[in-house]
Amino acid sequence: MICSVLMEELEKLAPRSCACSWDNPGLLAGRAGKEVSKILIALDATDEVVELAIAEKCDFLLTHHPLIFQPLKRVNDQDFIGRRVVKLIQADISYYAMHTNFDGAPGCMADLAAGLLGIKEPAPLEVMGEWPSTGRPYGIGACGDFAEPASLEELALLVKERFKLPFVNIYGMGQTEGKLTRGAVCPGSGKGMTKEALNKGAQVLITGDVGHHDGIDAVAQGLAVIDGGHYGLEYIFMDFMETYIRENVNSKLTIIKAPAAYPVTAR
Repeated sequence: MICSVLMEELEKLAPRSCACSWDNPGLLAGRAGKEVSKILIALDATDEVVELAIAEKCDFLLTHHPLIFQPLKRVNDQDFIGRRVVKLIQADISYYAMHTNFDGAPGCMADLAAGLLGIKEPAPLEVMGEWPSTGRPYGIGACGDFAEPASLEELALLVKERFKLPFVNIYGMGQTEGKLTRGAVCPGSGKGMTKEALNKGAQVLITGDVGHHDGIDAVAQGLAVIDGGHYGLEYIFMDFMETYIRENVNSKLTIIKAPAAYPVTAR
């Protein structure tokens, strides 16, 4: 399968035009005309992921987070980003990222996370626009009623179970009583989504990258927070994309995934 054709199929799922203005999804390195038969899927293009792609003789690397966010003034092996780009190009691996376009697209990151948490009829936390084919709003995060109301502690245990996490951080355990009926989820970094979650009536926000002040300020406004980590709530990208490509793009492609590796260790 030609790389350009594969990219066209991926953009049917999550068009690049639907990404945030600051984002940088798409083909970041390599040839659009490359023949692709083996794909590696990962969340980030880390050194370990790039080395795995080379060792496995992959033709295409697909990640959620773009390795390149800012314009590069030079591409060489003197810094970690340039080094990875050089290695990918030397190995003739085409590298493609699906970031905020995947975060907001219907049925993708936000809806996947909402489904795992039993959130019914999720609506976007932050609307980015209207989906071209349906005219329905799409955007970052999701909010809705829980299929089964639960205490904050029960929800924290559910997040750990459904996302297979070693731990979560909870804000509001002592201040939040009774069963919670409505929640918001923002996989990745949702520390700035308190206002949106409160405006939509959420009692708890499930997200990542929550700092001390973000957490206690949210609780002071009546919003509990469960922080499952940026990686912890987004690595569902890998399983989803493997299935999507096999069932909707080309079942003959060989697909491997980077091993799930929660990047934070608690002792």
